[in-house]
Amino acid sequence: MSLREQKKEQTRRLIAVTAWDMFADRGFDAVRVAEVAKAAQVAEATVFNYFPTKEDLFYAGIDAFGGRLLDAVRTRPADEPVITAFRRCLMRAGGLLVEARAGDWQALDRLRTVSRLVDASPALRAREYRATAELADALTDVLGGDFAARVVANSLISVYRSLVCQVRQGVLDGHSPGRVVAETRRYAEEAFDLLERGLGDY
Repeated sequence: MSLREQKKEQTRRLIAVTAWDMFADRGFDAVRVAEVAKAAQVAEATVFNYFPTKEDLFYAGIDAFGGRLLDAVRTRPADEPVITAFRRCLMRAGGLLVEARAGDWQALDRLRTVSRLVDASPALRAREYRATAELADALTDVLGGDFAARVVANSLISVYRSLVCQVRQGVLDGHSPGRVVAETRRYAEEAFDLLERGLGDY
């Protein structure tokens, strides 16, 4: 990575961290992009150069998981059903919940903050819904783009979104990370078992 690219990445990280701290302290909807720019000591236009929307500031780093799900399906063995590859990737996912379960109090605090902020912000929930819809479209294309591919893609992404909501609700209800992990895995197994009865050969 060149020195210029390193500086750009440092600026991007500074803006994201600054925004996150402000969102966590005051709530997503109460913070303006201009305030983030001032706190990060950059121009407002610079913030938008790195993050096209305010919601992108919040979800920086989170959207990458969707790409991993697509890659898991795209690179699966030729004889492997789509649902098997998708299920394996989703069930192996780590992230804040697994870190919190392992005793990382910072991960637990961030997980609680993310859950609280999304629950309180219609804008963030709308952005999350749009992101999963775009992920379903992308998965449809990976699977060939026909009607059957769209049905399968939306079914799989529906499981993914339902599990995200399940984790968030468990965290908001004050359940321990261990309980949230156990319940999420149980619901995931039930959901995939249900889908496999109808989509297992696709």
